[in-house]
Amino acid sequence: MTFFTTNISTNTGLSGFFSKLADRMTTGMEGHAHHMSRRDQIEALEAKSDAELAELGLKRDQIAYHVFHDLFYA
Repeated sequence: MTFFTTNISTNTGLSGFFSKLADRMTTGMEGHAHHMSRRDQIEALEAKSDAELAELGLKRDQIAYHVFHDLFYA
């Protein structure tokens, strides 16, 4: 005896629209969060040598302050 089970869902109509909208919003929010984290800038500066940082006028312990300087009140 053979049994076949099929679960076919179609994203058509209004439910498909909201599903695509939710996917796009999620992707956009993830991109925004990554951009706001500034982690890429920190990693790029940490990868530089001390001499390269000195050319930029930075010391290794000042990297985080340099990247987030616009958020600090001093």
